[in-house]
Amino acid sequence: MHQFPKIGILGAGQLGKMMAIAVAKWHLPLSFLDQSKEFPAGSLSHSFTEGSFKDYQDVYDFGQSVDVLSIEIEHVNTEALRDLATEGKIIHPAPDKIELIKDKGLQKEFYRNHNLPTSSYILMNSKEDILKALETRELAYPFVQKTRTAGYDGKGVAVIKGVKDLEKMMDAPSVIEDLVDIKKELAVIVARRPSGEVKAYPLVEMEFHPTANLVEFLLCPAQVNQEISDRATSLAIQVAESMDICGLLAVELFLTNDDEILINEVAPRPHNSGHHTIDSCHTSQFEQHIRAILDLPLGSTKLKTKGIMINLLGHPDHTGPAYYDGLENALSIEGVNVHIYGKAQTKPYRKMGHISIIGDDILAMKEKAKKVKQLLKVICK
Repeated sequence: MHQFPKIGILGAGQLGKMMAIAVAKWHLPLSFLDQSKEFPAGSLSHSFTEGSFKDYQDVYDFGQSVDVLSIEIEHVNTEALRDLATEGKIIHPAPDKIELIKDKGLQKEFYRNHNLPTSSYILMNSKEDILKALETRELAYPFVQKTRTAGYDGKGVAVIKGVKDLEKMMDAPSVIEDLVDIKKELAVIVARRPSGEVKAYPLVEMEFHPTANLVEFLLCPAQVNQEISDRATSLAIQVAESMDICGLLAVELFLTNDDEILINEVAPRPHNSGHHTIDSCHTSQFEQHIRAILDLPLGSTKLKTKGIMINLLGHPDHTGPAYYDGLENALSIEGVNVHIYGKAQTKPYRKMGHISIIGDDILAMKEKAKKVKQLLKVICK
């Protein structure tokens, strides 16, 4: 029997759970560090350490117990990871890459320094600085404010179109970007292993929920021409190679009305824009991440079938124990695959699961997705 190294994952949410499911077919055990074994990956863990992935000692001690260390979230203690790497632990992505990516300001500086296309921006330290820049006309409406750190799932982002939106501004070090006039939001997931092999998944397009700022519909393949698809894929691979990432890199992109492609931001791990790969691709993004960090041959990224993914979000009016209303009706529809993460409590717009719809006709699949969205609700009773 092949002897796999012991793998540790910082974070035990839904991404960790889906990694554990993906490699269970190899009988490959994963260990997790997070605050509670009640989290989604807890029941599937080989061993579980309760602690904080933001705490130096917890991360350092956990790292000592495994051979290879990876993440399902960027907001981890990188000081501990740096010390572990110095002592010879294998860590993917590398601590300096995590530090770069979890600071959106450093991300933007990286793109500029490497001549990678991204929207215009300035860096601001506080809300007061932003207001002063508006007064002096160094900054003009409309713009997007993104906090440099701690933002995820639509949090830490404010679209400021005029004076009436100033109340939405956050008082934190921020990236202030031009509000790009975009045709589509796209994404490519790139896998890269230490020995240099690189593979990219087919380009996807994303439609966002207007309130939650989360992906509402994801379509694969993206409904663009081949030239745009090739350019987007080439750019995503260029970013992954420029950053020297090992593992997965999800590259979110803007397609402007002039068909220019701009980098929005990246994530060095499995990502919401790749959930459809479980059902529609030969190799899921979750299996691929493990292959990459172990320097195993990368699996095929080709589509077996077209796919649409919708996030299963907590109902905006419900907070409490989760109940999946309409589950039986959704499961009765051909081509519908329901993935429930196992979070005990639902909250407004919390990611509680996702649904992938597979088939041959994107338009028909999208109608089916809309139907499922109406049928299946996450509420509390």
